[in-house]
Amino acid sequence: MKFRILAAAAALSIIGAGFVAAADEPQVVRQEMMKKVGGAMGALSGIAKGEKPYDADVVKASLTTMSEVAKAFPDQFPAGSETGHDTEAKAAIWEQMDDFKAKSAKLGEAADAVLASLPADQAAVGAALGAIGPNCGGCHEVYRVKK
Repeated sequence: MKFRILAAAAALSIIGAGFVAAADEPQVVRQEMMKKVGGAMGALSGIAKGEKPYDADVVKASLTTMSEVAKAFPDQFPAGSETGHDTEAKAAIWEQMDDFKAKSAKLGEAADAVLASLPADQAAVGAALGAIGPNCGGCHEVYRVKK
């Protein structure tokens, strides 16, 4: 009985160690970063569409997330991370890294500009999305595999 418990504990610790190692891989990190941006965009879209009430704290947090991720995101594409973990990254990222970095910086700049004059109501959040959204789409069109 004790052997089974020890064997199960050992197996779980090995599985857990593998998960921790995978969590540090660039593919996993960048997927998590994009989930954060997706959540931020969803929150802002909900406010802009009137599905959620305007909340300055949510707007500020969402824009801050977008800004921070945009600035750190290109660093998550080291050589050799082109495959694995069901990546949606196209090879064009590594082939055109300067353009990819410029597009990401442009998203960060757009988020920072909106953050500097925080939208004060639903209409202003909608206008802000109009300024930010094309930066997301412009990068996705060129550098993301459509699924």
